[in-house]
Order: sequence, then C-alpha cells, then structure tokens
Amino acid sequence: MTTLTTAPLAPLLTRLFAQADAATSPAAAAIPREERQRLMRSKTEYLSFYSQLKDLWLPVSPETGRLLYLLARHAKARHVVEFGTSFGLSTLHLAAALRDNGGGLLITTEFEPSKVASARAHLGEAGLSDLVDFREGDALETLRTGLPASIDLLLLDGAKALYDDVLDLVEPQLRPGALVIADNVDYSPDYLKRVRSPESGYLSLPFDKDVEISLRLY
Repeated sequence: MTTLTTAPLAPLLTRLFAQADAATSPAAAAIPREERQRLMRSKTEYLSFYSQLKDLWLPVSPETGRLLYLLARHAKARHVVEFGTSFGLSTLHLAAALRDNGGGLLITTEFEPSKVASARAHLGEAGLSDLVDFREGDALETLRTGLPASIDLLLLDGAKALYDDVLDLVEPQLRPGALVIADNVDYSPDYLKRVRSPESGYLSLPFDKDVEISLRLY
C-alpha cells in the first residue's frame, strides 16, 4: 500500500492522464511544425511560446511518473525541486514519494498562472498540498533564492532551452548522490553535452525515448 497506488491519488491520476490525453489547443495547432521546433530551443522566446501552449498539459508519461516516484523513494528524498509544474502530474508523483518517505518539501515552479491554479487544486484533491511550495513565475527568478541547503532530486521538465540555466541555479545545493531527471532532452543539446561530459561531475544515461537520468557524483 502506497500513496501512489491508493485513493485518493490513484483514481485522480487515472482521471488527470485521461484529461491530458484529450486536451487540445487551437493556438498550438496553428504554429507550423518547423517554427514550433525552433521555439522549443529558444532561450529568448520561451515565455511567449509556452503561453500559447497553456491549454496543453505537456505531462510526463504515466511510466515516467512512476519512475519519478520510484527514484525519489529509492533516494529517500526529502528535498526536491521541479522545473515545470504544468497541471501537476509529475508534482503529484514526487509529492507522493515524499509522503511515503516520511515527509519533506517539493519546490515546484511554473510561470503560467492558470496552470499553477490547476496544479494547486490537484495537489489539494490528493491531500498532498502540505508538502509543496508553489512558485509562480520565471524559474530563472523563482529558483534564484530560497532553496534548501541540500537537494536530493531535481526534475527538469519546463522550457527545454533553459535546462542548463536551471541546473546552474540548483547545482550548488545538489548533494553528492542527488538525481537529476530531465524530460524531452532531445530539445536540450547543451544540457546533454554537459551532463554526459566525463568532467561534469555526473554519471548520466538515457532512459526510454527522451528522458535523461544523471547522478551527481560529488
């Protein structure tokens, strides 16, 4: 019996993943594919681009969600940082792991106000709000201060072009043995080059199609 696999969270996740699959966005559909690919890699247009995608959930897959829970439990994580809350599906998995680890703090950041409001409601419905510090705004500002002295796990799942920059902000607090999980890394070549470098201080490997798992070595 775990928080992840029992009510109220388990049926909530089933419902939310179904809603995510059914979500549409005329604004996103109107962006030509090549332009969308370009914007995914832009360090200057990410705010306007992701504002156009505010109706899309952009969630982790159910499998990646379970992976997050598994890794956070195995690491006995107490302090977690998440870049890219969206509607809160990954947040729910990570908060469930904290609950089952005995408690802790999950700092999650999202710049789209409507998504923050929805994520807050979902965490409240799951009974996990007490574990989560929601920070609304650009992560390059919201994660600049007020981080725990020691962080056990970092999830990168916001604007893909910023993975390297967000890691810069959080890395000083990543403890040896901390995990960094990055989703959709195909759009983050600079980040991949960094964590896969032998001199980076990470041991890194790909998982599934586009997830990268990195271990902070020292």
